[in-house]
Amino acid sequence: MPAVVVLGAQWGDEGKGKATDQLGSRVDYVVKFNGGNNAGHTVVIDGEKYALHLLPSGILSPGVTPVIGNGVVVDLEVLFGELDAIEARGVDTSRLLVSGGAHLIAGYHRTIDKVTERFLGKRRIGTTGRGIGPAYADKISRVGLRVWDLFDEHILTQKVEGALAQKNHLLVKVYNRRAITVEETVEELLRYADRLRPMVTDTAVVLNDALDRGETVLFEAGQATMLDVDHGTYPFVTSSSATAGGACTGSGVGPTRIDRVVGVIKAYTTRVGEGPFPTELFDDDGEWLRKTGGEYGTTTGRPRRCGWYDAVVARYASRVNGLTDLVVTKLDVLTGRETVPVCVAYDVDGVRYDELPTDQTLFHHAKPIYEELPGWWEDISGCRTFEDLPVNAQRYIEALEQMSGCRISAIGVGPGREATISRHDLLD
Repeated sequence: MPAVVVLGAQWGDEGKGKATDQLGSRVDYVVKFNGGNNAGHTVVIDGEKYALHLLPSGILSPGVTPVIGNGVVVDLEVLFGELDAIEARGVDTSRLLVSGGAHLIAGYHRTIDKVTERFLGKRRIGTTGRGIGPAYADKISRVGLRVWDLFDEHILTQKVEGALAQKNHLLVKVYNRRAITVEETVEELLRYADRLRPMVTDTAVVLNDALDRGETVLFEAGQATMLDVDHGTYPFVTSSSATAGGACTGSGVGPTRIDRVVGVIKAYTTRVGEGPFPTELFDDDGEWLRKTGGEYGTTTGRPRRCGWYDAVVARYASRVNGLTDLVVTKLDVLTGRETVPVCVAYDVDGVRYDELPTDQTLFHHAKPIYEELPGWWEDISGCRTFEDLPVNAQRYIEALEQMSGCRISAIGVGPGREATISRHDLLD
């Protein structure tokens, strides 16, 4: 049985939660390996909508063990707020495991995130203000707080003291904010220690043992390829590794154990936050995509920037992740158009680029070169096989497959769990 990575192949919000949920009933473990509560997954089950932010999507699948890996940064208030919300709707959350090596988001991380973004002004990154970046910065600077620290108050207090010794100078002298006390931070974190303790374990051991037993483990990325801190549109990126390599470092499972890497990609493109976006539309077509696709952030509610499908980005995502499969979502949103444009290359100051330029300046000035594909008018939301789709919708998928350099194994034609066309078995 395989170990499968599921990740976003654009700038996020591609429908990873739905793809993970589609596989969830056939796997034993679902692991969130990066990010925090700065992104959201919306999953619709029997008409019921669930918005998940920090929890792995597998928590909605009976019999699946959801895991928060060591690569995640955890806001404990958010974690237990989410657990309480879905427990109130009858979801069993007792199987959740949390890595003791995961880092914690403290109140001072959220404060610094918000004041820094305001201080940057026009140069802002477009963060969610939830403390994700500062928590990862502390991790790399080796002054972070880990889940294990909650169970030794002396160690926790020492670490908070060390962190605040520097951060309070920044808050008071640069940002004109009040100093944060060690006591209030420790009290905030310890409030959740007893409730968290039964969930905490060495999840790397658990996952490797599961693979040794022949069980199936699914690794679920937060954010997406183009927001990866190394391979995304830096500096307008997240603070963690959202590509396939991050599944290994964020879970403690080695790369030789990964069998499949599934990229999830919309039939068009969206982005939230600042940064370059070559196919972005500023006209009625962009507003039509936003309204028809319901393009508003699961976590923030912010309207998403919308544009046509970018095959250059798809090829790039396929290469840096080693994709074995693509899942195309929201094909139904494109219904009702005479033609559908697809970006096949970029023009940068008169020079054609068929591959994504990683130079920040070049990418910022990239203009899309479009190919118009025939559209369709038929309602496809009830289609359940590829042959059910209108001919032009089939040709659209076949064209994307050829341009993107990876087979398209599943197609989303609606928001529900059942509204998916399967072309190839993702676990085969």
